[in-house]
Amino acid sequence: MKPVPQLVSLVAPGSMEADQYRGLRHTVEQLRRDRGHQVIAVSSAGVGDGKSITTLNLAGALAQSRDARVLVVDADLHRPSVASYLGIDVADAPGLTDAIERETCSLAAVAAAVPQLNFAVVPSGVCSGGAYELLNSPRLHTLIAEARGVFDYILVDTPPLLPLPDCRVIARWVDGFLLVVTAHRTPRRALADALDLLPPGQVIGLVFNGDDRPLSPSAGYYSYHHAAGSTSPRQ
Repeated sequence: MKPVPQLVSLVAPGSMEADQYRGLRHTVEQLRRDRGHQVIAVSSAGVGDGKSITTLNLAGALAQSRDARVLVVDADLHRPSVASYLGIDVADAPGLTDAIERETCSLAAVAAAVPQLNFAVVPSGVCSGGAYELLNSPRLHTLIAEARGVFDYILVDTPPLLPLPDCRVIARWVDGFLLVVTAHRTPRRALADALDLLPPGQVIGLVFNGDDRPLSPSAGYYSYHHAAGSTSPRQ
């Protein structure tokens, strides 16, 4: 297994870039303590904003606490990338689609532990039918409910909001959304439209990628803005 270099929380945990994700980890840990948030979906307005990289870096940051039980679920059935970013071969392994389609396929059967990373991964599996119908299945709710009893944090890498309706059904099963925004790339109108598609109060924050304002030595990787109420200082 060889993760891609962008996964700084995994390949360079002592770097300043990884420290930025530890700031996001701190906020997610607070959300769990204060509001009971366990299941966090990570999405974006469009394709290419870095939502999967953000999901995995956040998972790596959370998993640095050795007693944390962390699960990553690849629910982007159109363009799955979690396994490939991690360098995991899942060619013959069952995934999320198998667990949704077959009740005999349990969460334990599809959640592959990655011991060297201290977290587990549910790959997407092969989507032979309609992704929307699979994600709309009550079976997904059952699997996530099962995961709540086993893991402290469940991070769900979702499809982007604007091109596809999938996130709108996933929203029923998660506690909140982190939206990834890329500086100089994500149009303001697209972000506004994406926010309008989610239930009020379910957006718990924005992760701002590629911020090149020189506010700190590590600025330029990401900054986090809390979206519930007031806006926090940039991390």
